[in-house]
Amino acid sequence: MDRALLADFLRARREVLQPEDVGLPRGPRRRAGGLRREEVAALAGMSADYYSRIEQQRGPVPSEQILAALAGALQLSLSERDHLFRLGGHPAPPRGRNDRLSPAMRRILDGLKDVPALVMTNLGETLAQTPPAVALLGDYTRFQGLSRYLVYRWFTDPEQRELFPVEDHRKRGRVFTADLRAEYAADPDGVPGEIVAALLAIGGEFAEIWRLHEVDVTHHHDLKRYRHAVLGELELYAQGLRDLDQDQYLMVYTAVPGSPSEEKLRLLSTLRGLTRP
Repeated sequence: MDRALLADFLRARREVLQPEDVGLPRGPRRRAGGLRREEVAALAGMSADYYSRIEQQRGPVPSEQILAALAGALQLSLSERDHLFRLGGHPAPPRGRNDRLSPAMRRILDGLKDVPALVMTNLGETLAQTPPAVALLGDYTRFQGLSRYLVYRWFTDPEQRELFPVEDHRKRGRVFTADLRAEYAADPDGVPGEIVAALLAIGGEFAEIWRLHEVDVTHHHDLKRYRHAVLGELELYAQGLRDLDQDQYLMVYTAVPGSPSEEKLRLLSTLRGLTRP
């Protein structure tokens, strides 16, 4: 363990993280930027004295649980989290599911509040949505268990399919399955393996497509058709911006300029109280 480097790293990350990034009010008396020590301690679920001793290069060697709590409180990227563990004298933990939005991603999403946009993990779990995205797609953040993942819902929840015209269902199923296969190849014993096992146990369409071993179903730049209960059919592009370090990506929905779908996108902002189920 390198106490000096650990203290310097924690202090540096604390000072660049703003109160708004973690949902705290800035307050009129705050003169310096960054978070206070007691704020980091509260976010990490530890005493302010314990955290202060780490920054002052005193106290016991922090446990893996303590370092994990600090990584979450400081909203560290996966690379920063790994670095924190090594400074604390522990091996970097396996890279699993990351359900925290980075401050940068949160600021980008906040700037798109009038546009349909969402942040998803590589497995299709939605972490945050703008209000127009909820109006277009429904609240994707409300699901629990395996239903958090879009590919699982596609093959188990009929409501998910209502978003696309029936004639597009086969293509969407192939796309979702190909994306899942890529994640499964990288982590067969993790969550992708759980999803595959659950869907194969159900059988049916997923099992049929899975046996095809498709890995390159072109779709990322396709013009897709979406069905809305009030606005009818929209033709939209779904453009992704990937944060490789966080294993997350921002998806923004756009329409061809001057098209009827572009006008319908503008109307989504007026339908925020009337969302999909």
